[in-house]
Amino acid sequence: MSGTVNKVILIGRLGKDPEVRSTPTGTTVAKFSLATGEKFTDRSGEKQERTEWHNIVAWGKLAEICGQYLRKGKLVYIDGTIRTDSWEDKESGQKKYRTEIIAANMQMLDRKGDDEGGSYAGTGARK
Repeated sequence: MSGTVNKVILIGRLGKDPEVRSTPTGTTVAKFSLATGEKFTDRSGEKQERTEWHNIVAWGKLAEICGQYLRKGKLVYIDGTIRTDSWEDKESGQKKYRTEIIAANMQMLDRKGDDEGGSYAGTGARK
């Protein structure tokens, strides 16, 4: 489809340490959750805050870096693409969905002295 764009930019905090593993072909993959917040005023005029949780997946060298440097609570910038997978649940027969952000770039945003900041780019490729 020409003329379409799939680009995501997030700044948030890790909900847990990254889970790092290798695929059967030896490619490193890291998965972690990232929380972003939104403040708004509801219809009755009350101030509200909503937290959105994002499933982040990094591949290759970027996955290795995420596994080495990222920890729960770290403030990071992530950009990448959205991917939604679907499958049929074996027990219920219902269709299930999972939406993930495939990270292309990551930058640590914590202040100096908080394990140092840094910027890292991945290939965005998946094996």
